[in-house]
Amino acid sequence: MSDYQSLTGIVTTDIAAVTRGRFVSSERLEATTSSGVGWLQANLSLTPFNSIANPNPWGSSGDLRLLPDGGARYRTTKTGSTTPFDLIHGNLVELDGTPWSCCTRTILQDALADLKSATGLTLKVSFEHEFQILDADLPAEHVLSFAGLRRADGFASQVVSALDEAGISPEVIISEFGVDQFEVTYAPTDGVTAADRAVALREIVREVARNKGWRATFAPKTTPSSVGNGVHIHFSLIGPDGEPVTYDGARESGLSVQAGSFCAGILKHLPALTALSAASVSSYYRLKPHNWSSSYTWLGDKDREATLRICPTVTLGGRDPAKSYNVEYRAADATASPYLALAAIVRAGLAGLTDALSCPPIFSGDPSAMTEQERREKGLRRLPETLDQALIALQEDQTVTSWFSGLFLETYIGMKRFELKIFEGLDEDAVCERYRAVY
Repeated sequence: MSDYQSLTGIVTTDIAAVTRGRFVSSERLEATTSSGVGWLQANLSLTPFNSIANPNPWGSSGDLRLLPDGGARYRTTKTGSTTPFDLIHGNLVELDGTPWSCCTRTILQDALADLKSATGLTLKVSFEHEFQILDADLPAEHVLSFAGLRRADGFASQVVSALDEAGISPEVIISEFGVDQFEVTYAPTDGVTAADRAVALREIVREVARNKGWRATFAPKTTPSSVGNGVHIHFSLIGPDGEPVTYDGARESGLSVQAGSFCAGILKHLPALTALSAASVSSYYRLKPHNWSSSYTWLGDKDREATLRICPTVTLGGRDPAKSYNVEYRAADATASPYLALAAIVRAGLAGLTDALSCPPIFSGDPSAMTEQERREKGLRRLPETLDQALIALQEDQTVTSWFSGLFLETYIGMKRFELKIFEGLDEDAVCERYRAVY
């Protein structure tokens, strides 16, 4: 055992998808439960590159409290560090304890609460992560192969052991298609816990790699020509009785009426949602046709080019397809806060339910080979092709902007536009290099 004092990080994950916080002695953690630790509003305007966006609505004044959530602690001794990895998620509140309208975790909690209040529905969610290892000098092996995973002997098993001990419930880790690329999944859970796990998973993977002298990056593109790293958000609807209600075998799509409306809401507002789920300049190098990514407002059946993919279900051995039936949102990556990305999906789905939108048509084919008229008939719109276009789509969608406070939108759009200025004049290689280093 280490002789060093064990510290617990009380953290928030901001609009740059960077997890920041303050550390306290683990023995004193309980003392922070009621009063939290200090924070300030201007921190929300921090870019991924450690500069504060200017202008921003906050300035140098103002204070908040970061309150730890006792049910959201992730601790493991298996990352290879001298002291335990110990992280507890918190919510940002005003000094009198009222929720702060710009807290990303609170924004997700409120969206899920409104979904349940309006419809009685909850969600089961899992975030599927792709990442790459840098500086490891691993031997080349076939993609998706047994040897591809074993070449990093110790790394994959250590990651899974650390995730398991931390309570993240890992399911699968594989050697993925890209160079030194891996993918890890965990069991579905409620929406807030799923986002909490996404944050903890990223930090644990980075720490295990760092302790081996490597770097792990979740950047959407490590080079312009490389395979992209996505974050695929899987969700299914759960009824008031706790039973899944996403599946209806009597319907051609397999989607229940409710699930069809939920998906229709997402597709309707998808151009604006990308500003929140694909939140960097390099995100849009990935969101292109024929990349097994996302490029159109497209609902597909088991098609990895679709932005919303109905996932395959296993009926082997008499399994009930309703138990595993889920939809995958593919226009997301780790430059987006998991709280904001999921909150946007929930709000859009709720809007679809409120408006009783019809299930979108299931499309199979190549939208880029169709005429504009053919795409219009199928409801296929091209997603924004740059972060600037996505921010414009966000600002123009009055439904989406109504989900957030004016201060949040001013901060988010202002920070992202400041981020765009950082990359003015840089080519795609330089852009990828900058994001590769910080994500």
